[in-house]
Amino acid sequence: MFKELDPILHSQLRLALMSLLVSVKEAEFTYLKEQTNATAGNLSVQLQKLKEAGYIDIKKQFKDNYPQTICKITPEGKKAFDTYVKDLQAYLKK
Repeated sequence: MFKELDPILHSQLRLALMSLLVSVKEAEFTYLKEQTNATAGNLSVQLQKLKEAGYIDIKKQFKDNYPQTICKITPEGKKAFDTYVKDLQAYLKK
C-alpha cells in the first residue's frame, strides 16, 4: 500500500525550498528567491507555511541597515524531508 505523502512538502515550491535548505547551514531570503525564481510574496507565504509546520526557523535581522531574513531547516524538518524522499522512492519502486 502507498503511504500518503506529506502535503506540506508536496508543493513544488516548498519541496524546492526544503531541498535547498537541507544542503546548507542556513540561507538568506534573497538566495532562496534567486534559486527558485519565486516572487517575494509567494516565497514569503510558502516559508511561513514551512515555519508553521515546524520544518524551518526564520530569523529576521538587520545587516548594514537593511532587513535580512535567514532561514534554517529544523531537525523536525530534516526528518520530514527524509521521510518524504523515502516515501516517494517507495512509489517509484512499486
